[in-house]
Amino acid sequence: MGVVNVTPDSFSDGGRWLEPRDAIAHGRELLADGADILDIGGESTRPGATRPLVEEELGRVLPVITALAGDGAVVSVDTMRAEVAEAALAAGATIVNDVSGGLADPRILDVVAAAGAPYVAMHWRAHADHMRDFAVYDGPGGVVGAVRDELAARVEVMRAAGVAPEQVVLDPGLGFAKRAEHNWELLRHLDELASLGYPLLVGASRKSFLGRLLADRSGTPRPVDLREHANTAITLHLARHGVWGVRVHDVRAAHDALRVMERLDERQDDGEEEL
Repeated sequence: MGVVNVTPDSFSDGGRWLEPRDAIAHGRELLADGADILDIGGESTRPGATRPLVEEELGRVLPVITALAGDGAVVSVDTMRAEVAEAALAAGATIVNDVSGGLADPRILDVVAAAGAPYVAMHWRAHADHMRDFAVYDGPGGVVGAVRDELAARVEVMRAAGVAPEQVVLDPGLGFAKRAEHNWELLRHLDELASLGYPLLVGASRKSFLGRLLADRSGTPRPVDLREHANTAITLHLARHGVWGVRVHDVRAAHDALRVMERLDERQDDGEEEL
């Protein structure tokens, strides 16, 4: 899943693709690099971000969705709002990726149920401007148990709203109301999240916990645009655990690494290759 941020303030590339023509061109580049899905969003969810007006979000994403879906791309809309999800599906999107899992706007579940579209529900506790206050996991199961149980509770709400089981994809929400140690723990225990019985989407790309891991000797985190090798390692880890999707900014790096892994996993003898 290739990320297309049509925003002025996303943490990794805010403003680079704000103009529709630039976002459309970027989406086409990601497709050429091997993206299976384009995830188009008009609201930054970085820590501390403020929300755009509904009209602003619609104005950012709809022209991009219309163009890229018109090209034949599989498009996901990254939104927490029912109005945006409904308009995006009408414009050609076929997947709704909701970082709030229906908590920010419960009406989005009705939209998804009526459309029959795949719905990615992320683990979420609060909006970006104060989500750090909720990064506390003191229960006996720690962060893994809490995320598993809270996602399971969201699935029950989705089912009650008419969302079919086959529509549901779950996302542990790395970095959302989670500290670095929480992210690593979730990545180590993907099997517990998969035990819920739904496909998983995971997005670690360029996030701050990678910057902290790769900090220099003075403790300064690695800059955002220099974290890609670490994310490629995570992509391979996720692939080994059979996740449904990996949300990335650098599609080419992820795609190339996965092709190598797939080739190494092949068992048949293709004959001697030319050196």
